[in-house]
Amino acid sequence: MKRYLILLLFTFQGLLAQVQFEARVSKNSLGINERLRIDFIMNVDGDNFEQPAFDGFRIVAGPSQQISQSWVNGRSSFQKIYSYILQPAQKGTLTIKQAAIEFNGQKYKTTPQKIVVTNAVAEERDASDPRQQGGAGSETLNLVAEISKTNPYLNEPITVVYKLYFNNIGVNGFKELAKPKYNDFWNQNIEIKQLAIEEGSYQGQRCYYVILKKTILYPQKSGRLTIEPLSLDIGVELPTNRRDMFGQMITIDDNKVVSAGAKTINVKPLPEANKPEGFTGAVGKFNFTVTPSKTTLKNGESLDLVVSAAGSGNMKLFTLPKPVVPNALEMYDPVHDEKVTTSLAGMSGKISDKYTIIPQYKGKYVIKPMQFSYFDLSSGSYKTITSQEITVDVLDGPMQAEANATANAAKNVITKSEQFRYIKPKTTLVSMAKNDFYGSNLYYGLLLAPFLILPIIVLVKKKKEAIDSDVFGNRIKMNNKLAKKYLSEAKKQLNNKEPFYIALEKAMHNFLKAKLHIETSEMSKDNIRELLLSRNANPETVQSFINLTENCEFARYAPASSASIQQDFDKAVLIISELEKQIV
Repeated sequence: MKRYLILLLFTFQGLLAQVQFEARVSKNSLGINERLRIDFIMNVDGDNFEQPAFDGFRIVAGPSQQISQSWVNGRSSFQKIYSYILQPAQKGTLTIKQAAIEFNGQKYKTTPQKIVVTNAVAEERDASDPRQQGGAGSETLNLVAEISKTNPYLNEPITVVYKLYFNNIGVNGFKELAKPKYNDFWNQNIEIKQLAIEEGSYQGQRCYYVILKKTILYPQKSGRLTIEPLSLDIGVELPTNRRDMFGQMITIDDNKVVSAGAKTINVKPLPEANKPEGFTGAVGKFNFTVTPSKTTLKNGESLDLVVSAAGSGNMKLFTLPKPVVPNALEMYDPVHDEKVTTSLAGMSGKISDKYTIIPQYKGKYVIKPMQFSYFDLSSGSYKTITSQEITVDVLDGPMQAEANATANAAKNVITKSEQFRYIKPKTTLVSMAKNDFYGSNLYYGLLLAPFLILPIIVLVKKKKEAIDSDVFGNRIKMNNKLAKKYLSEAKKQLNNKEPFYIALEKAMHNFLKAKLHIETSEMSKDNIRELLLSRNANPETVQSFINLTENCEFARYAPASSASIQQDFDKAVLIISELEKQIV
């Protein structure tokens, strides 16, 4: 009886136990280059676990499951955990939604978790993380924004060059997580036609780098301005401490988030002392000219007055001075023209305003000299250029009367809209003769087209299904393509020892996959020799092939001349062509 009573008490204890299901995160705020662990913990063995939608995150690892059960002082405890490692894909306040389980016919959900993702932060290296352990030395992967000048004048050009430094690590590609923002800057990206890998150094360590982005900036505001960082999600191949049967280091695929970090620019205002009265913001070094197309006119003729500035500076960010002409000359709105190129040195070229001027009366008229002022960066002072006085001689036409001079005093500039006010700008013409669509050649062509196209679609679909179903043949084609690709890649890298031998080794491996129909796991030396000899390959050629594959890994780290690299390439071409002939 006592035993049944104890059993009954335990039964009631289980019924009264409260189901707990919660989500715990390792941190509620992190940089975009950091990772987050989230655990979904339950104290019962729930069924049908439904993971939440991790919007704004990428799952790096998981789910992993842990189950623990204990019995202490007559009380039992149970715990099941589903764990994930997440990488944020964007900045801002993100929400991890509810996860759900079922227990005894009821559904239980966790509380949503809010996570704040900020700009990238300095990340410490974790020696216990296999993704950060290297078998060939320390790995480098850093994105750096190199700025030409951090304390420029207002409207002085500065450049930002984004470089990705890497060493002992493979880069498979990248995508932008956060674009840099240039608030209060005029900016223009400089086109990079092809990414090129170059040798350099980062913090005293020899490594490689590639230039990803070049931008020219002109600050439009003085004071402390911030350039928000560029952040990238990069696919990488990380080395490990293990090697395969050929002695080649085994790598693991992973993703790394790197950021160039925010940069602060201290912009100096242009000096107020000695600033010219007509200064319109030109900064750089310029030549200024005012050129008339002619100075002697007959009645009804016009002249073009070209006001232009040429040189280097903020060409698109200032206005040219406007000429002042006598009331007897009608001047129309200018036609603006820009012939400006932008490079890392800044903007250079020529801008001009062309005014059309028509005289109304006979006589001589003077166009006053014009002044153009700019701030010269080389001397740190203002410069002013004054044009020559221009005299326009109108040979014939009516003489200007005093009354007309007074009446037309406010009629100095005529706008384009007033000039063509009575001309209708558009004309709509409708053809009187119309062709009937019904019964036309186009009608019958569209009517018969489906009957002609349908058989072609069926044949193409069957052909594609046949090709797709041939998995074995497709694999051979792919391996052949890879062998040719890496062999051509090796030829391109004849002047770069390490990339050359990596490409050469991959080409020979893919050649074996294509010819022997084997996978990487079957590539032992004995197995390769046995398969090649069974396919009637010459024993000497087989031995040469194996010796060359073994030499590739050794040659990557040993000194090698350009002559020996060329000999290895020629030898690989000869061996592959011989095996092509011999293998049945």
